[in-house]
Amino acid sequence: MTDDSSRSAADRTGYSRCQAIILAGGSGTRLWPLSRTQLPKQFLSLNGDATLLQQTISRVMHILPPQRIWIVTNEEHVFEVSKQVQDMDPDLSKQIISEPVGRNTLPAIVLGVDRIQEQDEQALVAVLPSDHLIHNQAKWGECMAKACGLAAQEWFVTFGITPTSPETGYGYIARGRDLGQGCCQVQRFIEKPDLSTAQSFLEQGGYFWNSGMFVFSLPAFLQALQDLQPDYWQWWQTRAEQPLTRSYSRLPSQSVDYGIMEKVDKQAVVPSDFGWDDLGNWEAVYRLGAKDSSGCVSRGDVLAQDCRDSLFFSQGGKLAVTGMDRTIVVQTRDATLVCPIDQVQSVKNLVTSLKQEGSHLVEAHVTVHRPWGSYTVLEEGRFHKIKRISLHPGAEMSIQMHHHRSEHWVIIQGTAKVRLMDQELFCAENQTVDIPQATVHQLTNPGKIPVEIIEIQSGSYLEEDDIVRFDQWPEPQA
Repeated sequence: MTDDSSRSAADRTGYSRCQAIILAGGSGTRLWPLSRTQLPKQFLSLNGDATLLQQTISRVMHILPPQRIWIVTNEEHVFEVSKQVQDMDPDLSKQIISEPVGRNTLPAIVLGVDRIQEQDEQALVAVLPSDHLIHNQAKWGECMAKACGLAAQEWFVTFGITPTSPETGYGYIARGRDLGQGCCQVQRFIEKPDLSTAQSFLEQGGYFWNSGMFVFSLPAFLQALQDLQPDYWQWWQTRAEQPLTRSYSRLPSQSVDYGIMEKVDKQAVVPSDFGWDDLGNWEAVYRLGAKDSSGCVSRGDVLAQDCRDSLFFSQGGKLAVTGMDRTIVVQTRDATLVCPIDQVQSVKNLVTSLKQEGSHLVEAHVTVHRPWGSYTVLEEGRFHKIKRISLHPGAEMSIQMHHHRSEHWVIIQGTAKVRLMDQELFCAENQTVDIPQATVHQLTNPGKIPVEIIEIQSGSYLEEDDIVRFDQWPEPQA
């Protein structure tokens, strides 16, 4: 919950007109196999109990009330965001904005700005990624206050991180003239450099890593949108006639960096020393993890012998390793990654290869969480798939049917209410139900404990997109 005294102090330092857009979309590649398309890194706990998204929200709630925090995420991730915020503050569930399809950061920000303008047309807007790690809350708050002060003067502000190594995975910012309070104008933005260029930046000084966090005034942003992005401006002007999400898929993919921040005239940077890391790869997880006497970081059920300076991460069974030196080993229930620490950037290439193979391993874990519960794939073959389904008390699945498969359910816990078009059944433990192909059906848990079901699918096509959902029960055919 928000600290009222810290919020009062924050309002005195310039947060009173600030609202935050937390970007929680995107898909996972560099932290595969733990991060997947349906569960990217912002929804993972990599450095403690709280996920990166929860840590970001908690940080912002130190300076802003929930009503001024907006979370923009992909449509398929809304249920996960809802689940993660429900224990933080019930008001946050009303602040989730759904993208119908991923279209980069600029359109996602415009969706947030649309909601903010309804509350305050003169607001200051902070744009924050949901997957960054920040160690010093107090210093972050101080930097935010400076950024808000500059944004109130119509500067477009970013946060510059002093480089500690010749990093080639980040964009850079060249320092310009002094603006007071340690802040400065941006001389220029630099794309991700090669190693020799990054090394020269480190040696020369006067360069920062671009943190990807921004603050600007809402009127200045809309003026920049009109001046620099005519397609987006035309889209914005249609919002009175139709929701912005309706034509979202037709927008060109555009980042706010390239589309706005690097093109405006008044660019400012706040040099920041609040302990920032984007946890962009497994080397970062290792570097920031708690190490044992051999320099190893272990998470999960791990037995490591004669190993040094390595990361061992298990979410599957027992992970036993021996004789490893500067190596990453990450094990989930359905995939294992092994690579040298100095080659973690190549993990993205592995994911690309898996996508080209059509592998489901880039999309989801064997256990997939849904608003109604979860399902775990226990076994699958060409013409069959076996799942364990768990349905929360009081929850119900959609009204649906499948064109290409039939299903056989065995109830192993609880009492399930099953409707098969024209009949309704209550099935207790050890009872079974057959769902013939092309039969409209619905599963509900009317009880007080989770319903657990073993589902056996059989048919010529067993993927998740063979689901036809209905808003209401169709009329029986004569």
